[in-house]
Amino acid sequence: MMKIKAIITGSTGMVGEGVLYECLLNEQVESVLVINRRPCNFEHPKLKEIIHDNFHDFSSIKDQLVGYNAGFFCMGVSSVGMKADLYYKITYEITMQLATLLANINPSMSICYVSGVGTDSSEKGRSKWARVKGKTENDLMQLPFKGAFMFRPGYIQPIKGLKNTYTLYRILAPLYPLWKLLFPNYVSTLKEIGQAMINVVLSGYEKHVIEVKDIKILAKNK
Repeated sequence: MMKIKAIITGSTGMVGEGVLYECLLNEQVESVLVINRRPCNFEHPKLKEIIHDNFHDFSSIKDQLVGYNAGFFCMGVSSVGMKADLYYKITYEITMQLATLLANINPSMSICYVSGVGTDSSEKGRSKWARVKGKTENDLMQLPFKGAFMFRPGYIQPIKGLKNTYTLYRILAPLYPLWKLLFPNYVSTLKEIGQAMINVVLSGYEKHVIEVKDIKILAKNK
């Protein structure tokens, strides 16, 4: 079976940290490169970190990105209170800047992009954030990757003990059994997301848009 060499963005946030954690635990993941503006404060024999200030231009680190076969795009921001043009730059432009570069230098790469429930694939709905996420998904799937999978989680149960869990999720975590019972198609764990990303790179999947029910299926695949 192939071994994964992964690049992860967003590892200083909740989702990216969880995906990184699962990659470091998984025997099928050989090495991990994280690209951050500030240190993620993880140390592991598999792990390499690049501190890079300009996320609008990755050309200066291009040579360090060669040879990877998985890309986990976990970086994201909330649109609440943010100007539309800034949200577009962070959500769409930065993602496409790095993804286009990786598609050119690592054609055998499969990528996973974290968007969310409610993403608008039509790009025509009333919600600005949903349209931007939809455009990002659509354009990522047009790049010449081996595979491109768009993850749309809803509520995410955090991994206990990790540093970057958002306060709201810490508060809601004890209610997870209730959320899972009432809203099974909108609730998954961060562990399941990390495992699903690893497994979809290893084995592929019949869908390219990965909803919560697909996350759970993929997390169980070995």
